[in-house]
Amino acid sequence: MLFPSLCPFCGAFSAARIVALRATVLVLLTLLIKAKLRITAFSALGFLLLLLQTLLFLAAAGALGLLAGGAALYANRQRGVAVA
Repeated sequence: MLFPSLCPFCGAFSAARIVALRATVLVLLTLLIKAKLRITAFSALGFLLLLLQTLLFLAAAGALGLLAGGAALYANRQRGVAVA
């Protein structure tokens, strides 16, 4: 006869052990899938925030460029009026 330690499925609580292991594996797989979905969602959110930040930076840089160009043009016209 086999010893219970050599045959884990021969014990009195073998069915309960199998059910408990299956439940544990199911819980762990559920947590793993949940973590994967969470990582994917927050990765997409981070990408959208990075895109928004980049667009705002480009808009601010363009506005400052237009402002500097307008100021230079205005100063050039004022210098021309003062010389004449």
